[in-house]
Amino acid sequence: MLKNFFLLMALLLALGPAGMAQSYDIVIKGGHVIDPKNDIDAVMDVAVDGGKIALVAKNIDPKQGGQVVDAKGMYVTPGLIDIHTHDFYGTQPDHQYEDGNLGIAPDGFTFRNGVTTVVDAGSSGWRTFPTFKSQTIDVSKTRVLAFLNIVGEGMRGGYEQNLNDMDPKMTALMARKYKDIVVGIKLAHYEGHDWAPTDRAVEAGALAGGIPVMIDFGGSNPPLSIEELFMKHLRPGDIFTHCFGQLGSREYIVDLQTNKVKPFVYEARKRGIIFDVGYGGISFAYSQALPATKEGFFPNSISTDIHVGSMNDAMKDMLTCMTKFLQLGMSLHDVIQASTSNPAKEIKHEELGNLSVGADADIAVLSIREGKFGLFDYTGYKVEASKKLECELTVRAGKILYDLNGIASPVYPSKKVALSKQATLKGETH
Repeated sequence: MLKNFFLLMALLLALGPAGMAQSYDIVIKGGHVIDPKNDIDAVMDVAVDGGKIALVAKNIDPKQGGQVVDAKGMYVTPGLIDIHTHDFYGTQPDHQYEDGNLGIAPDGFTFRNGVTTVVDAGSSGWRTFPTFKSQTIDVSKTRVLAFLNIVGEGMRGGYEQNLNDMDPKMTALMARKYKDIVVGIKLAHYEGHDWAPTDRAVEAGALAGGIPVMIDFGGSNPPLSIEELFMKHLRPGDIFTHCFGQLGSREYIVDLQTNKVKPFVYEARKRGIIFDVGYGGISFAYSQALPATKEGFFPNSISTDIHVGSMNDAMKDMLTCMTKFLQLGMSLHDVIQASTSNPAKEIKHEELGNLSVGADADIAVLSIREGKFGLFDYTGYKVEASKKLECELTVRAGKILYDLNGIASPVYPSKKVALSKQATLKGETH
């Protein structure tokens, strides 16, 4: 009898004021939904329940939400995906991006930017990945995936020049062991006119089951040919990051004599080579981006290459990078696509980056602030923008983890209702 009494009380507590049981954990009302994968670009409501997208439709009853988010005048998008980050932070002063002081704890920068998934871009190699997994991936609320460095030690300064530590077999073995987390192979920072590092990275990707390779040419004198890279070494689906970089030790995509994108770059895109921003500290220059975007060459994916240096310089964060491409003429729809469904496809995790019913409830609520904003690159070249993207609220796995202005009501979910709902479900199960 006593057990039945408590179950009845739990059911009554879960009933709404109109006598209807609460149906959803969160209802996001009145926002302009942009979900490129599902071809949605309209004012819609989004309901979340049990950590999943429950419904995307017009006029969802707000009384059915445990929390209701007023998103009127805002944009509701899938949680943003940044596929070039450095998250292997640590305490080793001489380790740089590998367990060192140049990496950043993901939860400290993601949610305030609407980012729900990051991909660490080669900070760890096969030898150091288990440490990265235990101290960062396993404890972060942000979904953290990884490109595994072809260098066994990872991004530990001079170690990246060690050809003897570029082992395709060991790299592939580690990638296969953690195939749900490791999404590709990374080559970065190697200095030298030598194709061996590239070929070993591609070999590791093939041995690991055909996962993509992300290439960051460190530099050489003379520079390695990116036409040869695209046409003879990389495979369709491999990623050329820092695509708008202009450094003397690397060949770049815009011919400075004609101020046009080199013809073979378009051929490479047709072949399936992916062009990723990877903004970084010195890896984005308006001298490349302005002429390229003027002729309609926009990136496949927008990413930050965020680390301690870049976040405090011209790059800033994901939304600043996205704002720069809005200013360069990319449509808001395409900017969102390059920050959600496109990167999800590139890393072969197409279950991410969309608002499909049943998908993990990773959601960004963004606003566009109007004003006068200065955007600049590392050379000091500056452009002015009249619009700037800002994050109002972020949902990760069905929970609101960032709310800039308290647009959720109640701001915090009622523990009493949540516990009552759990008790009711248990009662129904038994």
